[in-house]
Amino acid sequence: MVLVGSSAAAEVENLPPFDAGALLSQWGLAPLPLVVTVWAGGLYLVGVLALRRRGDHWPVGRSIAWGIGLAAFYLATSSGLAAYDTVLVSAHMVQHMVLSMIVPLSLALGAPVTLALRTLPRRLRGWLLTLLHSRLAKVLGFPPLAFGLYVISPWALYFTGWYDASLRSTYVHEMMHVHLVTVGALFFWPIVGVDPLPGRVAHPFRVLLTVMTLPFHAFLGVTIMGQTTLLGGDWYPSLHEGPLGAWLPDPFDDQKLAGGILWGAGDLVGLVFFVVLFVQWVRSSTQEARREDRRLDRLERQQRLAATEVTGPDRARSE
Repeated sequence: MVLVGSSAAAEVENLPPFDAGALLSQWGLAPLPLVVTVWAGGLYLVGVLALRRRGDHWPVGRSIAWGIGLAAFYLATSSGLAAYDTVLVSAHMVQHMVLSMIVPLSLALGAPVTLALRTLPRRLRGWLLTLLHSRLAKVLGFPPLAFGLYVISPWALYFTGWYDASLRSTYVHEMMHVHLVTVGALFFWPIVGVDPLPGRVAHPFRVLLTVMTLPFHAFLGVTIMGQTTLLGGDWYPSLHEGPLGAWLPDPFDDQKLAGGILWGAGDLVGLVFFVVLFVQWVRSSTQEARREDRRLDRLERQQRLAATEVTGPDRARSE
């Protein structure tokens, strides 16, 4: 068993070749992911049960989405995938895509803020509403800012000293995971989430933001595939000098694979994101049409009632 998330080469020397079996066997007990997953899942479950006890409905799909998000987060940070994230840049890239896209998208669909507003005591609910209407929330929820952070962050990660530092420092490594999830949440939550957050924009603009992200992932992936220098400097070549060198692939070949994963997975998840957003748009339009129909029906009934009240006395006098 390895210490997941560690960046010291000595702690990964005994890793077996990377395959499906290793993904299932090389689990670790990273404290931060475990605590976050247990608390987030437990609090959500408490909220759902509280609603059911008082007879209120909570969509099952939201609970499933929240569970998928937490499971994906724990899988990416504590499974065999995390054990190899400092050994293979391709394994890290899979982890990157899960943390920056799948986890935030799923958690946003879980609508935890809405659940909290419906179940928290009055004082805590008031504090949450104050936070949601604060200037900080409005700044962080500003769509162009969230889009810029989401697009620029991967470039800053791989083409500055940040990625190299994450390989050599456990703290920087863990904070990189937190950063990927946080930036992804800032981008996805106002776009596909149903929570009452600042920064919500019309569906056409949400679709535009979604479409605009796809070329950036593709271009970054192609750029990494074509690099003549290695990400992480001499970190990956140095691993070949130890026991891992017996099975490790060529660092440049692994880096090309990582770029392809970023390119392909980014487009695939982006397509799923687009489908989710389109379905939400259709549902929103349908609900709006129903509300408009009900409004017109009420207006028609009011007009008929007014006409009856006007013609009634005139008919009585004529008789």
